[in-house]
Amino acid sequence: MTDCLGDGAGDMTPMDLYEKLTSQGDTVRTLKTEKAAKADIDAAVQLLLKLKVDYKQVTGQDYKTGCPPSECAVSQDNGPAADGEDMVDPWNVSTTNAKGVDYDKLIVRFGSSKIDQELVDRIERVSGQKAHRFLRRGIFFSHRDMHQVLDTYEKNKSFYLYTGRGPSSDALHMGHLIPFIFTKWLQDTFDIPLVIQLTDDEKYLWKDLSLEDCHRYTMENAKDIIACGFDINKTFIFSDLDYMGASPDFYRNVVKVQKHVTFNQVKGIFGFGDSDCIGKIAFPAIQAAPSFSSSFPQIFKGRKDVQCLIPCAIDQDPYFRMTRDVAPRIGYPKPALLHSTFFPALQGAQTKMSASDANSSIFLTDTPKQIKNKVNKHAFSGGKDTVEEHRKYGGNPDVDVSFMYLTFFLEDDEQLEKIRQDYASGALLTGELKKRLIETLQPMITSHQERRKQVTEETVKQFMTPRPLNYSF
Repeated sequence: MTDCLGDGAGDMTPMDLYEKLTSQGDTVRTLKTEKAAKADIDAAVQLLLKLKVDYKQVTGQDYKTGCPPSECAVSQDNGPAADGEDMVDPWNVSTTNAKGVDYDKLIVRFGSSKIDQELVDRIERVSGQKAHRFLRRGIFFSHRDMHQVLDTYEKNKSFYLYTGRGPSSDALHMGHLIPFIFTKWLQDTFDIPLVIQLTDDEKYLWKDLSLEDCHRYTMENAKDIIACGFDINKTFIFSDLDYMGASPDFYRNVVKVQKHVTFNQVKGIFGFGDSDCIGKIAFPAIQAAPSFSSSFPQIFKGRKDVQCLIPCAIDQDPYFRMTRDVAPRIGYPKPALLHSTFFPALQGAQTKMSASDANSSIFLTDTPKQIKNKVNKHAFSGGKDTVEEHRKYGGNPDVDVSFMYLTFFLEDDEQLEKIRQDYASGALLTGELKKRLIETLQPMITSHQERRKQVTEETVKQFMTPRPLNYSF
């Protein structure tokens, strides 16, 4: 056992040391439980202490059980670190702040980088296109390695996009559209392939749903995704329940990830407990696998080195911190990420929209009348209690849901800024602001519904058939 300390520690990766430490801790506990000889226990403890010193020298962090090094080292901060702080993980988002989650603090907790004006300007220079409103307005606010992706593109090397959806209902709401709207812009702007993972297996494991329902939701959600306008020649949409069994290369990558992530790690990253089914514990590797180009041999012809860029909401980041930690150890490039803020519920920015609460959301199936009623009745207002007070003191656009929604969907920056100023000054009343939002959403959703009607079962089948895409690598 002594060969794992000594001078070799300097050549070990942080994860190697972490796993050695975890194993040595188990050894010490076993020796004590079995009441081994004192000399054996002392030797094991000394080795454990030496490994802890080596670990701190290499990582700059104290060893903590269930809290692996590198990007996963911050993963236990998915939830609130103290009373009153924001809760953000792949299944729960909540805050006590009427303005919503504090995203600057979240960047620090998750260890990502802020999308600053310099990066937005560089995206415009490299792409030759005006930045999408989501970038201009900080809706996509955080990234990992986006500069590296742009470096690759400037050298005439391509990358591909990966995003996804967990299908838990027939209808999508407006919040679900955010990553797809932005991903379509990225696909059009950079002219690159896209893979979209529909995690029907995840929803079966987490929700009280049958496998048949989960798969049916996948097919219905695929129609809404296709209606966003993705290029069928450059887009592959897949169901985990279908593709996992049909693609040996995809499953091989799942197994590689599973071998290199310990149970302690997934407990630390995702908060799994002893009562969680083993399917949940194994699932993160399935969401990781599309990050690697070799998972799609029909698209990338077996290449393992094509860079992946993942646009997603920030609550999905724990999956990809884990993925980025594993990637170099299995011979793949780390995926890059672009993180979005959350689309607020009608009742306010304290929570994201819920597909299970009809009045918290504007659904893509809503009629113009339903949209009008939901906004007028349920959209949280930053206005004052009376017209007189509002005219005198003005409203607060930072907490007003109607204004928040307009920042997502109103294209014209000057119009948006004028609405902000008029509302804050009291010149624009809450009812008038809501009317502006209704007039923006109604044609947008009606247009989406018209496009969705054109999506046939045959179209869905074409998008979801494993095939070469119209791109040369």
